[in-house]
Amino acid sequence: MISRFDRYLLSQLMMFFGFFALVLVSVYWVNRAVRLFDQLISDNQSVWVFLELSALSLPNVIRLMLPVAAFVATIYATNRLASESELVVMQATGFSPFRLARPVIYFGLIVALMLSVLSHFLVPMSRARLNERNLEVSQNVSSKFLSEGTFVHPARGITLFIGRIDQTGELGDFFLSDRRDPAAEVIYSSKRAYLARSDSGPKLVLLDGQAQRLDGATGRLSLTRFENFTYDISSFLAPRGSRWPEVEELPTAQLLTADAAALSGIGATVEQARFEAHDRIAKPFLPLALALIAFAALQGGSYSRFGLWRQIGQACGLFLVLFLLSNLADKAAAGRTDLLGLSYLVPASGMALGLAMLAWAGRGRRPGRSGREALA
Repeated sequence: MISRFDRYLLSQLMMFFGFFALVLVSVYWVNRAVRLFDQLISDNQSVWVFLELSALSLPNVIRLMLPVAAFVATIYATNRLASESELVVMQATGFSPFRLARPVIYFGLIVALMLSVLSHFLVPMSRARLNERNLEVSQNVSSKFLSEGTFVHPARGITLFIGRIDQTGELGDFFLSDRRDPAAEVIYSSKRAYLARSDSGPKLVLLDGQAQRLDGATGRLSLTRFENFTYDISSFLAPRGSRWPEVEELPTAQLLTADAAALSGIGATVEQARFEAHDRIAKPFLPLALALIAFAALQGGSYSRFGLWRQIGQACGLFLVLFLLSNLADKAAAGRTDLLGLSYLVPASGMALGLAMLAWAGRGRRPGRSGREALA
């Protein structure tokens, strides 16, 4: 049974967690969405494509921000309860730091469950779909070429200009400069042109135009007029075909059981697959460790009329240290199967540190019994 105090503190933690998660995810997501919007608009993509790609990137953004939101929510909720003397009352009734931390543990486990669902299911699925849509966008010929009245550069050494685009799809006042060959630059211009599809890829059909070729060695300029001319544009388009999945897109069970032969087909190694799987298992417990450390840090120390800023600073310092150690452990364990235990080191160390800080905060306190029974 969850006591009245546990329900109260848990509700406070969840409320502030929802608020800070919304703020942090929104700020991080909007920052990425602005860059994505500029890129897609420059490629003449529609707003619907932008919304779809932004939504597909959201699960990974949430996964990154939830541990930070859990830490900030614990700091804020604990500081608020302390400033309003609610924690002081609970301590006076005989609640030890370990007893006070019970709803914090519940809160950390709830966030860990959310992160597990994201890490094992939602993020891999969204990444797979996002990479597929990015490939489709990169192979969209219309978005790369059909831009009226502006110079576009669909590939290195290629400059394209279309004066007008009719409703029938005909291109007017067409200009294309091909400088990919250093020995010769070719400029194609025509009054009319249109895109045509073929088995070997998309083609540009130019009507009533001319081709100017400048020889880089001799400096001679040759001019060729034509009534119709077909230009192959598939050479500077992204190659079509099936896409090999990335390690981050594979299910966790497959990452744990796949052998070297199966992973070599997608350009991955056993070490990469095992690290990704164990990282998905271990990282969801990081919010539990951060919540314990945040709560324990604010329980330690004596009363000060200036508030708990010193304890908050200590918790933030430990937060940064944990994330630094997590990054170092990830780099060390990424390429070696014998160091996969490092994936679990930071969450386990964080939880042990939080429990040790709770024990230190409870030194000298003698819990009573009647007060606890009255509020349990």
